[in-house]
Amino acid sequence: MRLALDIGPELWRKPGGVQRSIERALLADELGFDTIWASEDPDGWDAFSALAVLARSTERINLGTGVTNPYYRHPNLISASVATLDHASDGRAFLGLGRGEPDWYRTAFGMEIGSPLRRVRETVDLLRQWWSPEQRATGEGEITVRGWKREFSPVGSPPIYIAATGPKMQALAGKIADGIRFNLLGSLPFLERGIETFLEAVRSVNHDPADLRIFASVGLTITEHDDQIEPILERKKTTIALIHALPGMEQQLDGLESEFDVEAIISRVRRHMRTDEILARGGSFADLRREGDLDAARKAIPLELVDRVAVVGPPARVLPRLADYAALGITDIFADPAQLRDPALRNELISL
Repeated sequence: MRLALDIGPELWRKPGGVQRSIERALLADELGFDTIWASEDPDGWDAFSALAVLARSTERINLGTGVTNPYYRHPNLISASVATLDHASDGRAFLGLGRGEPDWYRTAFGMEIGSPLRRVRETVDLLRQWWSPEQRATGEGEITVRGWKREFSPVGSPPIYIAATGPKMQALAGKIADGIRFNLLGSLPFLERGIETFLEAVRSVNHDPADLRIFASVGLTITEHDDQIEPILERKKTTIALIHALPGMEQQLDGLESEFDVEAIISRVRRHMRTDEILARGGSFADLRREGDLDAARKAIPLELVDRVAVVGPPARVLPRLADYAALGITDIFADPAQLRDPALRNELISL
């Protein structure tokens, strides 16, 4: 199992945050992490600019978006940004691509959304054309490009990983991408079904599953003692209140219905967070945090449910649970390099 680092703009807003972010990336590079993913939302930073800074400070780790989308960025700009990052990193760039949150683009930015599935597929097709020897792309559909030639190309052909929650996007990832990324805190049954869908699609186009990557963010937090687990799980309720309450994202909790009334829990969370109302006017994560009642939403989420989707605790508790994820076929897991300084622990995790 390989190790991945997820970063966002939070540190950069604080004094000295840029340097601390560089130091975190350097540590991941030194400890043998394989990838750095920079999140990108329309109310946040420019992930590619941040990655270019980290690229010049690291030596071997691969860098990419986690994830961007073809509404926020036109495919031509995505191609230019990936190529620039690939040169800045001496060929270490990859692209993490997803559909984004359509309500933002439809309502807040007045965009024609069409079919997100088709838009992701067409984006990947255009990128592959631009990264071919001809460097010219044509497409007529959700995205129109008429014989546009790019003269600035990546060093090589950067991998494309698709973020997918629903089965249609999971299948698309299996057919056209170099791997799949699952969002934060998905249940084991959800991941198992999603991986099965992905691999069925991989085989349908005669690709070798061994050549592809499966990334999962399981909220891995390693503690020294058991009494540290509960406060960490309490904090992770915020992720469920913000992410799992978005339209369609509750399916990440599939398979837990025999233990929890997931539908009722997410309904209460949406009501407390005013999710439907805020999204209907194109509101962002910042609006959800500011206007939603996070305290009430967290109280509506059972601690036991969070424990079923987040891997938290001392190594003796964490490693067997990670082995369950490895058994599903997950090849890459997100982790905090500061918690993996111990080479013995790190090697145990990598060997899963």
